[in-house]
Amino acid sequence: MPGMVKLSGWGRHPVVDCAVETPRERLDVEALVRGPSPLIARGNGRSYGDAALNAGLTVSMLSMDRMCGFDPAAGVLTCESGVLLRDILDCFVPRGWMPAVVPGTAWVTVGGMIAADVHGKNHHRDGSFGAHVESLLLLNARGETLHCSRTENSELFRATIGGMGLTGIILSASFRMRRIPTGHLLVETIAAPDLDGAMAVFEASRDWSYSVAWIDCLGRGAGLGRALVSRGRFPDAAEPNPRPGREVPGMRRRARLAMPVDAPMALVNGVSVKAFNTLYYYLGRGRPGLRPVHYDPYFFPLDRVDGWNRIYGRRGFVQYQCVLPKEESPDGLRALLERVGAARTGSFLGVLKLLGPCGDGLMSFPLEGYTLALDFPMRAGTEELLDALDEITHAHGGRVYLAKDACCRPERLRAGYANYDAFQAIRRASEAEGKFTSALAARLGL
Repeated sequence: MPGMVKLSGWGRHPVVDCAVETPRERLDVEALVRGPSPLIARGNGRSYGDAALNAGLTVSMLSMDRMCGFDPAAGVLTCESGVLLRDILDCFVPRGWMPAVVPGTAWVTVGGMIAADVHGKNHHRDGSFGAHVESLLLLNARGETLHCSRTENSELFRATIGGMGLTGIILSASFRMRRIPTGHLLVETIAAPDLDGAMAVFEASRDWSYSVAWIDCLGRGAGLGRALVSRGRFPDAAEPNPRPGREVPGMRRRARLAMPVDAPMALVNGVSVKAFNTLYYYLGRGRPGLRPVHYDPYFFPLDRVDGWNRIYGRRGFVQYQCVLPKEESPDGLRALLERVGAARTGSFLGVLKLLGPCGDGLMSFPLEGYTLALDFPMRAGTEELLDALDEITHAHGGRVYLAKDACCRPERLRAGYANYDAFQAIRRASEAEGKFTSALAARLGL
């Protein structure tokens, strides 16, 4: 019998009592799928909301964590879906390889990266993770293992990338890696006094491999949207290693700090966030020019603080992430920031990125434009604020990221994702609709 466990996403809201099974072999997973209970697969629980929660049965894939093979000529790694990105990096970066796309934390599984079709700081150039997936093995609702790729079971392949686990259980995948000359990047930080300035830096940085901005979500007036835009690249072959002698094989940059207890709710408020944002912006302005940065703090800055999600208190938090089409981004972002500023309940962790064209996944989040991500502690008025932000997002033709969402309305989901009907049709045709479901799917009518 499965054990009952209180589970949540990384935002710690909502919390659901779930029956949990942890299979170790493919036959164990097949037996669970052939059983009577609707279920959802779960990786390392780093989606923020309710995407990997099913009270009836939640299947943890963390024990399906074997790397199966690497083809150095093609740069393709094949592994089971429960393999952690952190373990891939520890194994391959010292050998001069890393996945072509990584999200903002290394504590995610390969299956989760595909299900959420994660994007990184290089989406404007390289697309999302799904664009680099060659093929995958999917266990469908009938307990059959299907090989899916762009040429075989292609519709199911497209529905699975970004499909939040609602088409079946990803057993393993093959995906392209990229060669890197060193574990250090060359990084430049540019201070932008306002939103227009930040967007101008992004547009001027299209030739850079990576770009991301910390944005002050409580800036007002002339300082609305002031930001620190960080752009980076690995050195060219002709350039010297920026940190010779610093490459330590197998090195794991563990958390340097820890949040051992829940912070009091009063820690995150308009006054503390405004003070932090002001200090952070002015300190960031003082570091001009290129500097070498190890890949770990550059790609995964929050991984250095173990349990940082406890900063928002025991009631948890919601990360609101939306994307707006390019032509709507200036007005839409301004409206979002003004609404957050009026609420006086800002976020320490405001992130702005430029995304490139849509990818292959029917329900993939990215579209060509700008994405904004903000954290809000769960308290009185938070859900009303999120609903207001959602209204602004959808009025400007945008959509929210299902891997972060906890509050979106079903009608806004359908309006934001043009391929919703096609996705649902594939789910029905493959009999996945009644078998693979989650708290997120039930809330949004997926």
